[in-house]
Formats: sequence, C-alpha cells, structure tokens
Amino acid sequence: MTNWSKSNDVLGSVNRGNAIESGLCTLCRADCQGKCETWLSSLRGREMLYPRDFGLVTAGSGNTTHVGVSYNSLRIQGLNYGATGSVDTDQDLLFTDVNLETSFGAKEKTKCKVPFMTGALGSTFIAAKYWDAFAAGCALVGAPIVVGENVVGVDRESEIKDGRIVKAPELERRIDTYMRYYDGYGAIIVQMNVEDTRNGVAEYVAEKYGDKVIIELKWGQGAKNIGGEIEVTSLDYAQFLKDRGYLVDPDPAKPEVKEGYKRGAITHFARHSRLGYTNLSSYEQVHDDFMTSVNYLRKLGFKRISLKTGSYGMEALAMAIKFASEAELDLLTMDGSGGGTGMSPWNMMETWGVPSILLHAKAHEYASHLAAQGKNVVDMSFAGGFAKGSSIFKALAMGAPYTKLICMGRAMMIPGFLGSNIEGVLFPERKEAVCGNWDKLPAAVAKYGDTADKIFACYQDVEKKVGKEEMKSVPLGALGIWCLVDKLSAGLQQLMAGARKFDLDDITRNDIASGNRETEKETGIPFITDVMDETAKKILDM
Repeated sequence: MTNWSKSNDVLGSVNRGNAIESGLCTLCRADCQGKCETWLSSLRGREMLYPRDFGLVTAGSGNTTHVGVSYNSLRIQGLNYGATGSVDTDQDLLFTDVNLETSFGAKEKTKCKVPFMTGALGSTFIAAKYWDAFAAGCALVGAPIVVGENVVGVDRESEIKDGRIVKAPELERRIDTYMRYYDGYGAIIVQMNVEDTRNGVAEYVAEKYGDKVIIELKWGQGAKNIGGEIEVTSLDYAQFLKDRGYLVDPDPAKPEVKEGYKRGAITHFARHSRLGYTNLSSYEQVHDDFMTSVNYLRKLGFKRISLKTGSYGMEALAMAIKFASEAELDLLTMDGSGGGTGMSPWNMMETWGVPSILLHAKAHEYASHLAAQGKNVVDMSFAGGFAKGSSIFKALAMGAPYTKLICMGRAMMIPGFLGSNIEGVLFPERKEAVCGNWDKLPAAVAKYGDTADKIFACYQDVEKKVGKEEMKSVPLGALGIWCLVDKLSAGLQQLMAGARKFDLDDITRNDIASGNRETEKETGIPFITDVMDETAKKILDM
C-alpha cells in the first residue's frame, strides 16, 4: 500500500487524516477545520494551483518516480508546437482559450459547462443535510448532480400506498433546489436501486417532472458490492425502515433488541437494501431483464436514461457497456474501487472490486472492441477517487473518445460542508438550517477575512451571474463548489493547453504515457520514453 504524504508544503495544504492518492483523507468529516488541498480550493479557487508565498519561494516536484499501477503512475504528455481545437489555431493562444464544455446522450444531448458531475448523493443523512449547497452549486457551474438511491424510502414524510409512492417531499426538494439555478447546462439525475423500483420512484418522477429528469438504473458502486446502507439511532426510525421493507440489523422488532436498546447496549441500527438480480443465473436472463426495465422506463416517458455500475469484474463490465450501448442509454458511469461512500463496510471498501485505473482501462478496451464491430458505444463517465485536475485529465484521456465526464463524490461534497460551516458562523441565525458545525472561524479561514466576499475568491463571479439580490439566497456551500470547480477547470485547461488540445473532444490516449512498465502492461498506455521515440530518431537522422 502506498503511503501518501499528509502535507504539501508547496501549497500549504495539510490533511487532517490519512491521505490517499486523490489528496483527500480516507475519512472526510463535515465539521473538518481543514486544510487539505480540496478544502482550501473550496475557498480560494484557482489560487491553489500555484506555490504559496510567491516572491519568497521556488518549488520542485518529488513525484517523478512511479511505483505500482495507479492514475499517479500515468504522466501527461506535452507538445511544443501545434494546436487542435475549435478556436482559431492560426494565432497565439492562452490556456483560457481551452473549451471545457461537453455533452452526453444517445439521441438527445445534455450539455454541460464542465466535464464534472457528482456521484450519487442518496439516503445518507449527510447528503440530505447539505443538499441545498450541493444542488445550487452544481446548477450554478453547469454540472450534473445525482440524487442517489433510497431517498424516498428513508423519508419519514413520504407516503406509499398500495406499494406505490404518492408523496415524496424530500425527493421533490432535491429536484426543485437544483432546478432553481438550472440554466440549460447540467442535469438532475434520479437514481433507482431495487427498493426504489419496487416503490415506484420512476412512475412518481415521470408523472411529476417528465423529461426534465434523467432516470438512472443502478448496479452498484466502487465502494461496495451490496446494497446501500445507512445508520439510524432511533428505535422508532429503525422500525419504520423495517416496515418499509428494508433489512434492519439488528432487528428492531425483536424483544431482546428492544431491551438492549432500552438499556443502552444497542445504540445504532444499520439499514440495508436488497441485492439486484439475485433471482437470475445467466447472462441472457440479465440481458432480458435489463432491456425490459429500459423499455418500461421509455414507456413512462423518460427520454434520457443512464446506468451506474461499480467495480465488478470483467463479465459485469462488458455487460454494462454492451447493454447500455444496445439500449441506447445516454450515460454509463463506472465507479472503480478507490472511490468513497457515505457508509460502506470498511473492510469491503479496502478489499473488494477492481481498482479504478484497471477498470477504466478495460472499459476503454471493451468499448473499442464494440466500436471496431461498427456498433454504437454509450457515452461514459469514470468515477473512483478523483479530486484533482491532473487525474481528471488522465481519466478523460484513458477513456477517450468515449468518456465525456468525470464523476466525483467526496471532492464535490467538501465545499458544501465547508461553506455551510462558514455560513453558520457568519450568520448564526442560519446555523441550524445549514447544518453548520462551527462556533467561530478557524484560523485557516479567518486569515482571508470575516465576510463571504473576502473568504471566497469567486464570490464576485457568482454575484455577477445571479445578481446582488439573489446572492443573498445562494448557500455559501454553493460558493465553495464554484471555487473548487474554478480550480479544477483552470488546472484542466492548463494541462490541455500544454498538450495543445483546445477542445475537450480533442483529448486522446496519446496525451498520456505510463511512468513504469507495469502500468504500460496493464493499461495499454505506452511507456513514456517509447512514445514518439521513432519520430525522435528520424529527426536526428535528417
């Protein structure tokens, strides 16, 4: 296991917990007072691309010797002449000329201002508490956001009659919050697992929102290969979830469990979802069941349908790509092991499934195999531990030309937490409503000021978009998301400009190289000194 440094003296960032490849901590807290790179980027935006204390320092990299197979073991290639893209390439260009807009879809294209989207923010309470920040922020930057599984099932205010939803206030809140700032870029995606399908989520969404919403089927995620989980501390709530048809462990209906809860020996209950396709035993059966589900969703009126799958093995990966392509789905998100979750068994997160780089490399191989047969290939999104512009570039290149988006979970949530904590301090009357965790600004925030327009480097950019009056209603967590996306976008633009690619669609696998021979073998990406080596020798022989 690689040990990543907890501090980066060049950027002035420090991880509270154990650092991982993405720069995040293994455990990310909503009340964290900083200050990892993503946390600081949620305040300062593109400022975090550069070494601190300009004029007093010089900086050098320690990341030039790569061990093992990971996205870190890929290097980004640069060219010293030429340019491709939609801009005028007959003149001198700047990195800000790089176009990051993207789109996805089989027949009806969904436009996005940036190639980023959130992972599924579902029934975990942390997703519900900070949803306003997440949704408003993603809508403002033009990025898709996913309403994850089980939102209706755990909502105590929702009503299910005769096996079908008739009232779903939490689901409606999540959709409506995003739509408030939606301007034609991005999308609101509602995900369904087995429980949601049984409860009639698709029918409810279709009737209330029609084709404004993308509906997503779910096979799994990179962090776990069982159903979604949450944890509750109330015996009554645990019984409510059991009555909804969930597995609740321990069983709140058992007398001994009730007694244990009463005495304080039992303090938590875990709710689990059903596993999909347990009644099927062959490829053909899964294929037919999947196609039946897709056809049913189309009959309900959904024009756009997506699929989310996790880090299962090669058979399931091939099935996901083939089925999604055959059904003309609009997006397939593949989540590799190494990504995060609101609640997965820790040992499962550490040991199950295919690591992201290997899963994504095989996804490209299988997609290319279909394309070589003249078959349609579904648009893809890669997920599984992304938080930096460099890894985003590498993933887009790894999956090119099929990958249109990079999906991030925890990285896109951190600015929501941070902004909400700041809002609770600056506006104490809002602290409870925004789920703020702080009583005062920590030094890492206070150094920038004591008002939102000083703390958030992108404040004026957001104000220009929404106006001074509406700015009063924008959650500060949404400002944090804008700042983080600003940093990721500028960093991606700079890397693309260095590769002389001025349009997202121009990124190819030739823009990355392997930093060691093992990575070359596993990904099919050539070793760095082999790339254009023959061309170099021809130049020498001229």
